[in-house]
Amino acid sequence: MSPRTLAAIEAAALPILAVAAALLAFGLFAAWGGYPPLEVWRLLFVGAFGDAFSWQNSLQRAAPLMLTALCVAIPAQAGLMVIGGEGALVVGALATAAMPYLLAVPAGIAGTGLLLVAAILGGAAFGALIGAMRQWRGVNETISGLLLAYLVINLFKHVVEGPMRDPASLNKPSTRPLEESLLIGTLPGMDVHWGLVWGVIACAAASLWLLLTTHGFATRVVGGNPRAAGLVGLPAHRLVITACALGGAAAGLAGGFEVAAVHTAANASVISGLGYAGILVSFVARHQPLAIIPVAIVLGGFGAAGSLLQRRLGMPDASVQVLLGFAFVLILAAEVGRGRLRWPGSRSRSAA
Repeated sequence: MSPRTLAAIEAAALPILAVAAALLAFGLFAAWGGYPPLEVWRLLFVGAFGDAFSWQNSLQRAAPLMLTALCVAIPAQAGLMVIGGEGALVVGALATAAMPYLLAVPAGIAGTGLLLVAAILGGAAFGALIGAMRQWRGVNETISGLLLAYLVINLFKHVVEGPMRDPASLNKPSTRPLEESLLIGTLPGMDVHWGLVWGVIACAAASLWLLLTTHGFATRVVGGNPRAAGLVGLPAHRLVITACALGGAAAGLAGGFEVAAVHTAANASVISGLGYAGILVSFVARHQPLAIIPVAIVLGGFGAAGSLLQRRLGMPDASVQVLLGFAFVLILAAEVGRGRLRWPGSRSRSAA
């Protein structure tokens, strides 16, 4: 096999093996806690994909994961490791909830579109700030993304529980609910909101941009070899900041859908770790936008199965987070094996 064929096999095999190993580790973890591992594994897949109801739950959870994963995947194509998707999502959610306070939002689809545009712009500004700090001031994008996320999450809590709090929200501080005409409905015949469709569209558009446009190609050149990009005169600063802004815009859109399609208002439920889960989705998909779609569905399904584990076996609903933690650690470990696998009858890639 040629080196290119081996690279393609590794690209598909390593994430699959890492997820399989995570499932095995989760089974051992369950057995240590006194739960039958075979039944745990069965319920994971039944709860995720066992029937139409399970599928809808999995797709509902996958919708925001696709968008928050793009917040990691797109900057990664430009050579940056941005993990501030939770912050971009929160900014998008806050921008969506704040629009009726600032403007007379028209009713119907025009008003809904205005809310989502605000979410996109808020997330894009958050992502662009991370990229600008990296390119102009040399601030590590991973650290700045985490710190900025911490900052905007606390700002979100202050605004929601203070200036924008709805007096009617007694036990759970929230902003005023959006008018019913502004809410985003579900897909025909399904209990899944339209964020799923926009997540798929965003992943497909990102893939086409990276593969078929000169701007996307230039972004990949900057990420693959910054020195070569500088030698041929590519505007690295602009390309990197644009990539960060596009990733932030995707996560901001996820926040907009969380407010306009799920919670109907901004409250603490928006801060549920979707941005952090998107990091895992992007790593399993190897930062490839099209691969994000199936990965988000699978991992979203595992998240949806947590309630079934709790009902049938009495396991804590949050135990699936342990599974995702195992998967993340093993995915990072699998990266160490890239280019080092030896296949029967072939030389190692380095020797070739």
